[in-house]
Amino acid sequence: QVQLVESGGGLVQVGGSLRLSCAVSGRTVRHYRMGWFRQAPGKEREFVATIRWSSSSIIYADSVEGRFTISRDNAKNTVYLQMNSLKPEDTAVYYCAASTMDTIVIRTTNAYDYWGQGTQVTVSS
Repeated sequence: QVQLVESGGGLVQVGGSLRLSCAVSGRTVRHYRMGWFRQAPGKEREFVATIRWSSSSIIYADSVEGRFTISRDNAKNTVYLQMNSLKPEDTAVYYCAASTMDTIVIRTTNAYDYWGQGTQVTVSS
């Protein structure tokens, strides 16, 4: 069993920054990849970024590349999403996800086994 707990969301002005954290627990289930997704009202959950836990191989969605940075701290078992130059269209509930599968399919929700409860990010214009 893998447990994910997100934190760090909040209200920020356009152009501001936030850092989201995802604490991972559960030692008996190996997770190969961590991801961040987001879901705005009336829209489907969309891919934001992913990082392979051991190698730190990273992929970003085009909409956030150059503004967001995903990273991980193996010792703390935590993954981060640093969000800079925030735009109103970044407003969404952000979810941390973990995959126990070693797969090349990484941008869809069904590639991930476990999900956090989500944290709200609101960018005010």
